Amino acid sequence: MYSIEVNSLSKSYGNFIAVDGIDLKVESGKIFGFLGPNGAGKTTTIKLLTTLIPPSSGKMNILGIDGVKSPLEVRKRIGVVLQQPSYEPTLSVEKSLEKYGMMWNVDAKTRKVRVEELLVAFDLADIRKKKNDDLSIGQRRRVQVSREFMHDMDLLFLDEPTVGLDPSARRGLLDYIKSRVRDGLTVFFTTHILEEAEYLCDKIAIINRGKIIAVDTPEVLKSKFGRKKTIKIHLDKRQDISSLFGAIPGCIIEHDSDTVVTIHSDQSEKVLQNVLQILASNGISVEDLSVVPTSLEEIFLSVVKNSNESNNSSGK
Repeated sequence: MYSIEVNSLSKSYGNFIAVDGIDLKVESGKIFGFLGPNGAGKTTTIKLLTTLIPPSSGKMNILGIDGVKSPLEVRKRIGVVLQQPSYEPTLSVEKSLEKYGMMWNVDAKTRKVRVEELLVAFDLADIRKKKNDDLSIGQRRRVQVSREFMHDMDLLFLDEPTVGLDPSARRGLLDYIKSRVRDGLTVFFTTHILEEAEYLCDKIAIINRGKIIAVDTPEVLKSKFGRKKTIKIHLDKRQDISSLFGAIPGCIIEHDSDTVVTIHSDQSEKVLQNVLQILASNGISVEDLSVVPTSLEEIFLSVVKNSNESNNSSGK
């Protein structure tokens, strides 16, 4: 079952195409990551899926509802936290949560319980009486995200929700999202922090220039695009040994410092054997040697780069 089904969805502003005929399926009860560089079309896509703006063309089915024909029905069942800051300057933290519950017609007894739960879950209890205007950027962001959980929803859109959060608060938020997904919530999540996507998301789509260029699980993306691995060599003493590896085929060598050499290759096992043989035959002592798989961030940058090169080539 899918919470989001999109076919040939597009949004244009004059001659500028912000979202260019995307197809998308988001499985219910999962966390779907949506990644892309600045200006790729992420926020426009979220505004389309949340019915804040109408598409120029295409179809979208949100929670079994035609999002083009019945946008108000969609809005009743979703939650949205946009990238832009949103807070009530004169209200206290707990009053902000209370007000949000009232806006969604949550009964008084339920509101009271949820306020207390969210104050604890988002580490806001100690500042519950503080006005939003007196909070730090990170504290305001925690209030902005937490208040969305005051109402019942089947699908939550989070656009860069961890902006301004310290590492501890960020991990706490991600873990809370995971706990709500275990209860059946579906989450559509955008982030610039690739570690977050890898930690949180069941499936990831990468968008660039309005087009989706890759969709799969983090593991499959790594397997498909992450064949290249990194060999790091830490030497015991300063010496330039990069020239010794010049004859090894299929690798890129970087001399990071006087004691560190980095080798990139998609044939890491063969290259590693050659490296070890060269080190031994030249009597070079090594403090540490490691083979590091390609990270999701490296895959993201590679996929976007290839997409840009392909677009530039076809445009000539």
